[in-house]
Amino acid sequence: MYLKKFLFLVAGIFLLSIFFACEKTLDEELEEDTQESIEDTEDTADDADEENSGDHEETADYTWDNSQVVSVVLNGSSITVNGSGATVSGSKLTITAAGTYSLSGSLTNGQVIVNTSDKAIVRLILNGANITCSNNAPIDIENAEKAMIVLAENTNSILKDGTSYSLASGTDEPNAALYSASDLTIYGNGSLTVDANYNDGIVSKDGLIIKSGTITIDAVDDGIRGKDYLIVKSGTILLTAGGDGLKSDNEEDSTKGYISVETGTVTITAGGDAIAAETDVIIADGTFNLTSGGGSSKTVTSDLSAKGIKGVASVIIDKGIFTISSADDAIHSNGSVVINNGTFAISSGDDGIHADSSLGINGGEINITKSYEGIESKIIKTTAGTIHIKASDDGVNVAGGNDGSGMGGWPGNISTSGNYYLYINGGYIYVNATGDGIDVNGTIEMTAGTVIVDGPTSNGNGALDYDAGFKISGGFLIAAGSSGMAQAPGTTSTQNSVLINFTSSRSAGTLINIQTSAGKELFTFAAAKSYQSIAFSSPDITKGTTYDVYSGGNSTGTVTDGLYSNGVYSSGTKYTSFTVLGTTTKITSK
Repeated sequence: MYLKKFLFLVAGIFLLSIFFACEKTLDEELEEDTQESIEDTEDTADDADEENSGDHEETADYTWDNSQVVSVVLNGSSITVNGSGATVSGSKLTITAAGTYSLSGSLTNGQVIVNTSDKAIVRLILNGANITCSNNAPIDIENAEKAMIVLAENTNSILKDGTSYSLASGTDEPNAALYSASDLTIYGNGSLTVDANYNDGIVSKDGLIIKSGTITIDAVDDGIRGKDYLIVKSGTILLTAGGDGLKSDNEEDSTKGYISVETGTVTITAGGDAIAAETDVIIADGTFNLTSGGGSSKTVTSDLSAKGIKGVASVIIDKGIFTISSADDAIHSNGSVVINNGTFAISSGDDGIHADSSLGINGGEINITKSYEGIESKIIKTTAGTIHIKASDDGVNVAGGNDGSGMGGWPGNISTSGNYYLYINGGYIYVNATGDGIDVNGTIEMTAGTVIVDGPTSNGNGALDYDAGFKISGGFLIAAGSSGMAQAPGTTSTQNSVLINFTSSRSAGTLINIQTSAGKELFTFAAAKSYQSIAFSSPDITKGTTYDVYSGGNSTGTVTDGLYSNGVYSSGTKYTSFTVLGTTTKITSK
C-alpha cells in the first residue's frame, strides 16, 4: 500500500513537472519566435555582405602601360587606328584583341564593337569621344573576358543612339547605348553623357562596377543596369529614366541581382523605381536625390512599381544622405529593411518605409513628411535614431502580408493576433497620423526611448491601437487623440501608465499639464490637433502618489513636437486629480 501511494506521489510530481515545464503562454512562444526573427534581421547586413562579396574587380584592371595604348581617331565618317588589334570598316571599329585603346574625336553615324576571345581585359579610354549611331548601340561589347570604359580626366565623352535598332533576326540585344555582354567597369575622372533614345542607357549582362567618374544619362527606359550586380564605388551619377534608374535584375541566382553603393552622389528621376535590385540593396554611404513615378504627388497604377529604393530580398543602409520623393513606397523590401544610420527626407505617395517581414531602425535621422502609412512591417524594432512621421493613415503599422496596404487597400493574409510585434528599445519617435498613430495587429513591447503621438480626431481610430497587448518597462510615452478607441499600455507592464478620457474635446494647442500635488511636473504638452484622450507613461509615475491635471495655461519651456521642457507652467485650470493605484490608471471625469 505504501509503495502504491509512493508511486502515485511520484507520478503526480512527474505530471506536475511536465505541466509547469509546458506552462508557457502563446505570447511567450510568439515572443521567442519573434526575437529569433529580429536576431535574423540584425544579421541580415552581415549575411548580405557575405553573399554579395564576389565581383570581377582586380587591382591590375586599373593599371596599364601607356606605351602599349592603341590610338584610335574618329573622323566623322571614318576611323584611323594607330596600332594593331582592331579593324575598320567604314565608320565601324571592331576590336579583336585584348588591350587598351584610346578613342578621341567624333563619329557622326558609326559604332565601336568589341569582340575578343582573349583571356584578358579590354580597355576603351574615352578621351573626348563623341559617338552617334542611328540604328544600333554606339558601343557594343559583344564578347570579352571583361571590359573597362576609362573616362579620361578633364574630358567629356558622348554616346547617342537612335529610336530604333537594326538587329539580327531573332535577337533583341544590344539594347543600350553602352552595351556589354561581359563584366564591365567604368573608371576615371572624366565625364560621360549618354543620350539613350532606343531603350537603356548603360547595360552589362554580367556584373557592372562604377568605380568613379561623372555619368549623365537620359534614357527612354532604364538608366544603368547590371544583371548579376551593380556596384557603385564612387562618382557622380545623374539619371533621367523612363523606366528604372539603377537596376540589377538576375532572377536566377539568389547571390546575385544586387546593388551595392559604397559612396558617391546619385541623382535619379525615374518613371519606375529609382533604385531596384532583384535581391539586395546595400548602401554604405553617399548622397541620394531620388524621384520615382513622378514624385509623391502622383498615384501609381497597380501594375507599376515606382519605389525610391527597392530590394526584393532586403535593403540595408548604413549611412548616407537621402532625399526621396516617390509615388510608391520610398524604401521597400519584400523581405527585410535595416537602417543603421543616415539622414532621410522622405515624401511618399504610399508608405515611407515598408518591409513585408521585418524592419529594424538602429540610428539615423528619418523625417517622413508625407505618406499613406509611415513605417510598416510584420515586425518593427527600433533601438536608436530620431524618427518623424506624418501619415494620412497609420503612422506606424505592424501588419502581415505583402505591400497591399497603401492607396486605401489592406495587406493580404492579415491577422489580428498573430506573430506581429513592435519593439521600441530606444530612439525618438514622433507620429502625426490621420489614422491610427501606432497600429499593431499583435503586441507592443517598449523598454526605452521616447514616443510622442498626435493621433486621429476621428473616433474610428486611436492614437494607440494594439490587439494582443502593450507591455512597457521603460521610456517616455505620450499619445493624444480621439477617445472612441483610446488605449494605454496594459497591466502586464512594469512601468505605470495613465489614460485620461475627457468628456469633451480639447482644441489643438491647448496645454495639458500633470504634476504632483507638491508641484513637481511630469509633463506639459500641446497636441497638434484637437484631442479627447491622452495616454501617458513615464518612470516618474509612482504608485500611491496623487497627481493634479491642468488644462490650458502657459509654459516658458522649449517646445519640441508639442512637449515642453525646462520651463515653468502657469495659469492653467485644474481639471481633476487622481491617485495611481495600479499599473494602468484610467480617468474619466467632468
